[in-house]
Amino acid sequence: MADKKENTPALKRSWFQELKAEFGKITWPTKKNLFRQSVAVIVVAVLLGVMIVLLDYLISFGLGYILV
Repeated sequence: MADKKENTPALKRSWFQELKAEFGKITWPTKKNLFRQSVAVIVVAVLLGVMIVLLDYLISFGLGYILV
């Protein structure tokens, strides 16, 4: 017959206890790091937006020159 596996009793914890334990493992950024990363994201987003606008303008100018 089938062999019986010996199961060790697992520690029963509630979902909230496990959630609290997981939150304890998180390394939260410092205010300085958070500020620097936020500024970097905003600067990159603005630069990317400017690049897209310039590229759109150049393409529309080029197509206007070719098609007219």
